[in-house]
Amino acid sequence: MSNSDKSSKHVHSEHETMHDHKHSSKTMDKESLSKQNEENTVSHLHMDHEAKPHSEGHHDHHAMMVEDFKKRFFISLVLTLPILLLSPMIQMFMGVDWRFPGDTYILFGLSTLLFIYGGKPFLKGAVDEFNQKSPAMMMLIALAISVSYLYSVLTVFVLQGNDFFWELATLISIMLLGHWIEMRSVLGASKALEELVKLMPDTAHMIHDDGEIMDHTLDHFKVGFNVLVKPGEKVPLDGVIYEGVSSVNESMITGESVPVEKGIGDDIIGGSINGDGVLKFTVTKVGEDTFLSQVIKLVREAQASKSKTQRLADVAAKWLFYIAVVSGLLTFVIWLMLGAEIGFAIERAVTVIVISCPHALGLATPLVTAVSTSIGAKKGLLVRNRAAFEEARKLTTVVFDKTGTLTEGAFGVTDIVEYDIDKQELLKLAYAVEMNSEHPIAKGIVDEGKRIGLNMLDVKDFQALPGKGLRASVEGREIMIVSPGYLRTADIQYDHKQFEALAIVGKTVVFVLEDDKLIGMIALSDKVRTTAIEAIKVLKQMNIETVMLTGDNQRVAEYVGKQLEINTVIAEVLPHQKAQKIEELRGPGKFIAMTGDGINDAPSLAKADLGIAIGAGTDVAIETADIILVKSNPLDVVNIIKLSKATYRKMVENLFWATAYNIIALPLAAGVLMNQGIMISPAIGAVLMSMSTIIVAINARRLKI
Repeated sequence: MSNSDKSSKHVHSEHETMHDHKHSSKTMDKESLSKQNEENTVSHLHMDHEAKPHSEGHHDHHAMMVEDFKKRFFISLVLTLPILLLSPMIQMFMGVDWRFPGDTYILFGLSTLLFIYGGKPFLKGAVDEFNQKSPAMMMLIALAISVSYLYSVLTVFVLQGNDFFWELATLISIMLLGHWIEMRSVLGASKALEELVKLMPDTAHMIHDDGEIMDHTLDHFKVGFNVLVKPGEKVPLDGVIYEGVSSVNESMITGESVPVEKGIGDDIIGGSINGDGVLKFTVTKVGEDTFLSQVIKLVREAQASKSKTQRLADVAAKWLFYIAVVSGLLTFVIWLMLGAEIGFAIERAVTVIVISCPHALGLATPLVTAVSTSIGAKKGLLVRNRAAFEEARKLTTVVFDKTGTLTEGAFGVTDIVEYDIDKQELLKLAYAVEMNSEHPIAKGIVDEGKRIGLNMLDVKDFQALPGKGLRASVEGREIMIVSPGYLRTADIQYDHKQFEALAIVGKTVVFVLEDDKLIGMIALSDKVRTTAIEAIKVLKQMNIETVMLTGDNQRVAEYVGKQLEINTVIAEVLPHQKAQKIEELRGPGKFIAMTGDGINDAPSLAKADLGIAIGAGTDVAIETADIILVKSNPLDVVNIIKLSKATYRKMVENLFWATAYNIIALPLAAGVLMNQGIMISPAIGAVLMSMSTIIVAINARRLKI
C-alpha cells in the first residue's frame, strides 16, 4: 500500500466508540462459547489434577484447583500429625513409648483416609500419565505412596515389619504443599477464544427487500443478506459494500496503523470498527467462514499443536520413576536369590522405592517457581505458561510485531512544510480543527500542539467529510485538512517530489487548505519506542536474531526496520500468514519467540514456542500469550531470557540437592553393605530427607538476576 493511498484513508470522525471496542460487553451464545471452551487447549501445571469441566473457563478452573490443593494440604496436614505421633518409628526416634492396644488399627484408619483423600490428585494424575505413556511427577509420587501404603497395610495384617505410614503421610503433605505453592504463584487464565468471540456484536441491522431495517441475531443471517452499519458501530459480518463511504479501523485485525477508507465494491471484515460514514454491505461469509472465525480456528489449532514441553521437574521425576521401579525389583529379586525371607526382601524393595521419591523433590521446583514469579512480577513480567518460560533460555529468534510493540501505535508529527505562512501558525490552524476529531492522525497533531503549548483558536461549523477530510471555520478563516486524494479530485496542485520524499520513508501526509488554497502539509508517523532500539541492540549482542513481522505496508515496515537496525523485515502479512511465517522460521535447533499486541498477532503468539504480549495490547493477544510485559517495554524481552536462565540454573541446583542423597541412600537401603553392618534405617533416611528439604528451601531464596 502506498503512502498516498494510506493518506487518502485519513478520514476523521467524531465517533466515540473507536477506542472502546475492547471494553464493549456483549451477551455471547452460551452453547457456542461452552463448545469453544471444551475445545480450547488449556496449558498449566499438571492438567491431570482434578480436572474440572472446561466450560467453566480456564481461570475459574485453575483457581478452583488452587483452592482444592490448599484444602487438601491443610486437611492432610491435620491427619499427618496424629499419624506421626502414633508411628512406632517416630516414637523410637523421639525416645518415647506411646504405644497402646489397637494403636496400629487407628494408624491404619487415619492413613487410609489420608491415602484416599490426599493422594487422590496424584493417583488420578498417574493414570493420565500412564495412558499418555509419559511417566513424570504424578507417577513417581503415586508409586511411592501406593507402595508405602500397601506394604504398611501388610505389616498391620499379614507381615512382620516396620510400617511406612509416617512416610506416606509426610510425602503426601509435602507434595500437596509444593503443588499448591507453585499453582498459586502462576495462577493465570487463557480466555483467548472467549475474547475473540466478544469482538463480534450480538445483532446486526438487516435491510429487508422492502427497505425496512430490523435488528436480528447473527445466526439469522445468510450469504446474500444486506446489512446496515451505522457510524461508530462494529461491523458484524464479512461482506462487500454496495453503498456508502467511510473510514474503517481494522488495526486490531490487520495491524494497519491507519483507518482504511472503504467504498462501493470494497471488502469489509467483521469485528472492525466503522468510522463516521453509513455503510451498506452484502454478506459474503457467515459462521465458521468469517475472517474472525478463521482466526479463532488458527488460535485453537496453534494452542493444540504447541510443543508439549516437559518441565524440568517432570523430566527428573520420569528418570526417578524408572530408577525406583528397576531398583526396587532388582533389590527384591536379588535378596530372594540370596535366600532372604520374603518379608525382608519386600521391606528392602519398598524402602528403595520410597527413598527414590525424595520429599525435597516436591519443593525443589515449586519454591524456585514462586521466587522467580515474584521477581518477574516486580520487573513487570507476568508468566502464564511455566513450561514455555523455562524454555526461554534457549531462544534463538525473537519476532516482533511493529504497530504497538516496536512502535507506540500512536502518530506523532515529524515534518511541517509551510507555504506563505508561518510554521507555527499553520500548526495552530490544524490543531484547532483536529481538536474536534478522534482520528489517530488528529490525535497526533493535537498532541504536538499541546506539547509546544499552542493556544486554542475559536472553531465554528466543524464538518467531517467522509472520504475527504475535515472542514471548519477558524476565527473566520475557512480551513480544510484533506488527503492527497482530495487534492487530485479538486485538481489542486502540490509539490509531488516533496510529498514523495516524505511518503517513501513511511510517513502519512495530510494537507492544509485555506479557501481552497494549499498553505502547507503535515507529515506524521508511528513513533518508535525508545526502548525498542536498545532491546534490538542487546538481543543482537546475545546472538539472538530479530525479525519484524507486521500487517503494515512494506515501505512503513522498512522505514521502522532501518531505525531499529532489525535483522529481517516481513510486511503485509495477515493473521494466518503470520502463523505460517513463524512455522517457516522454525528449524533444527531453533527456538522462536513472538512478541505482539493485536488480534492479528494471536495465532502467531499461540504458534510460537514462546508467546509474549505487550501489556497495553488487546485482550485477545494478552490471553493468548505465555508471558505478558506489563510495562509494554520491548527491553523486558531481555529480562525474560535472563530470568529464565537464572530460574533454570536454580532448578537444576535444587533437583541435585533433592536427589543427590539417593546416590548414597539407595544402595544402602538396598542392603549392599549389610554384611559390613551398614544399612540405612528409616530414621537415618528421615534425617537425610529433612536436610535435603532445608537445603532446597534456602537455595531457592537465593535466586536473582
